[in-house]
Amino acid sequence: MRTALVTGGGAGMGEATSLRLARDGLAVGVLDIDGAAADGVARRIVAAGGKAFAVKADISDRAQVETAVTAVRSNLGPVTVLVNNAGIDRFAAFAEIDDEEWDQVINVNLKGAYIVTQTVLPDMLAAGWGRIVNFSSFGAQTGAQHMVHYTAAKGGIIAMTRSLAIELGPKGITVNSIAPGFILTPMARRAIEGNKFPVPHEQITASFPIPRIGKPEEVAAAVAFFASEEAGYITAQTLGVNGGATV
Repeated sequence: MRTALVTGGGAGMGEATSLRLARDGLAVGVLDIDGAAADGVARRIVAAGGKAFAVKADISDRAQVETAVTAVRSNLGPVTVLVNNAGIDRFAAFAEIDDEEWDQVINVNLKGAYIVTQTVLPDMLAAGWGRIVNFSSFGAQTGAQHMVHYTAAKGGIIAMTRSLAIELGPKGITVNSIAPGFILTPMARRAIEGNKFPVPHEQITASFPIPRIGKPEEVAAAVAFFASEEAGYITAQTLGVNGGATV
């Protein structure tokens, strides 16, 4: 049984991904800054007959990540599938972003993926096999008003994915990214309820070829494919799960 680590696994797309990977037969380390949420997802997996272990960590803090990964290894085994999903959003006009907010968004959304990947990489190198799936955003491809710091971080994820794929491909490790569109997650709900978008969200989704909000399970299905044996000759790719929003 392979072991996966899903960051931000306590809610939204991370929760759906954790449940899907467990259903596909993987042991799942559910990592989240909200320990109770991570524990809830892990309990659901175990109740359904799967194998899971919950850990709490802020992914921008290397010491916390190292402690969490050590716990996952001890309870589930070496991590050979990594899903870098955890992230935060912030909305502000570019001229109003301060250094603290910029650093927070970059540290979680970009540096966090670097820290977690670097921490679990020895397991994949030892196995001569690995799957890394990084979460970007369709906003990194199209741009997004009042989200310069967020889209800059997510654009960095795409570039990091490509460079890692080149470096790690000869070692049996694939690296791909998912660029979700408008997905109905707790983060999206907060943005909708806070009127954070420049136009009503219904107007945004109405412009898509598939004119609706996506489901977390639809993103999880794409992650599951990239994590599979069948995807062994696919690397450095960014797959948009976005209803055609970037067309």
